[in-house]
Amino acid sequence: MIDTAMILAAGRGERMRPLTDRVPKPLLDVAGRSMLERSLDRLEAHGVTNIVVNVHHLGQQIVERIRGRARIVVEDRLLDTGGSVKNALPLLGAGPFFVLNGDGLWRDGPTESMLSRMEGRWDPERMDALLLLQSLHKMFGRGPNDRGDYFQEPRGHLRHRGTAPLSPYVFASVSICSARLFHDSPEGPFSLLALWHRAEAAGRLCGVLHDGDWFHVGTPEALATAERVLAA
Repeated sequence: MIDTAMILAAGRGERMRPLTDRVPKPLLDVAGRSMLERSLDRLEAHGVTNIVVNVHHLGQQIVERIRGRARIVVEDRLLDTGGSVKNALPLLGAGPFFVLNGDGLWRDGPTESMLSRMEGRWDPERMDALLLLQSLHKMFGRGPNDRGDYFQEPRGHLRHRGTAPLSPYVFASVSICSARLFHDSPEGPFSLLALWHRAEAAGRLCGVLHDGDWFHVGTPEALATAERVLAA
């Protein structure tokens, strides 16, 4: 069982301004509960006991809200997704571990939890990372510039959209990563996408298609959509 996870909660949430001028994006409420606390609830229900959360922008609010539920890494500068996970590796151990965006929001499918489905598909012998995918046309909060992120090849292998005008699947904010993924990775700020590209080239990047709802909460308008759907 994967008992470790990191939630990325340091970003500024620029597209969500002015809401994020006073509240960090992961603490914005959706239908009565913040996105960050919803993720913590899901991880704890799954049996994850070691949860790490990084903070930067308005980080003290997050520290006070989730005190006792996670170990906090305070970043004095933004390290981007890859740099933040690498910085926290001493707390995450040898892996594998879940990595969740702090603004991730989803509903499980009809048979089992999303985290259980991902864990069931994880195969360390042939994967360095496993990404949750959502069909582009089924995501809530799709914007005019959303073109998808990946194609899926046989046996679940992923191929990035690259210069293609459209791809059928979007990365849905949750992954399982091996600590091996970070070997020989850059120092300082860098994106997880750089490591996923490397894993893809080695044939070690795979995906699992989500069978429930997933919300891209990138703007106030998308937040209102998520609020309306979940409240119903």
